[in-house]
Amino acid sequence: MKSRQITVGDRAWTVRIDGPESRHSVLLLPDAGDAADVYDPVCARLHTSDLRTFVLESIEGLDAADMTAILDELGLPWVNVAGRGAGAALAWQVCAGGFGRFQSLVVADRGHPAVPGADGTVLDAKTRPVEVPTTLLVTKNLPRSVADTSGRFVYGEFRVVEVDVTNVATEADHELATEIVLRTSLW
Repeated sequence: MKSRQITVGDRAWTVRIDGPESRHSVLLLPDAGDAADVYDPVCARLHTSDLRTFVLESIEGLDAADMTAILDELGLPWVNVAGRGAGAALAWQVCAGGFGRFQSLVVADRGHPAVPGADGTVLDAKTRPVEVPTTLLVTKNLPRSVADTSGRFVYGEFRVVEVDVTNVATEADHELATEIVLRTSLW
């Protein structure tokens, strides 16, 4: 993978880019504390499906406005978004603010930020609904009830997929990649 530094304001983020030159792109957002290569097995599978991948090495300090600026710098006017944990929370927020910019959303371990999580805490009650086809992967870290309630905040086709793992990126990369590929297809 080649890396590119993107500066927004006074902060810089590293984006790992790989895959075939394609008009079909996937932005992957890691969980807080994930290693930079956490999505490498997922990306390898996505590349065989003719998808170009853009992986942020860290999302620390990143918000939805910064994410929009990073997408502009990368020249990505239309993108599929996937995230896990804190990356999933950011993915929900990014996709909620950009109708027409995002093709699909695949998230794991986090329900919509306006829905109470497993501990009853609401991350961000002001996060608007997303208007893209969305898949939410339920893992050992996310109760099915949180996933089902998140469906109220999806104005598009919504699927819930249960995966009996703790970390979908490392324990079920094949399942995550499959769900992303399914969402990138327009059929």
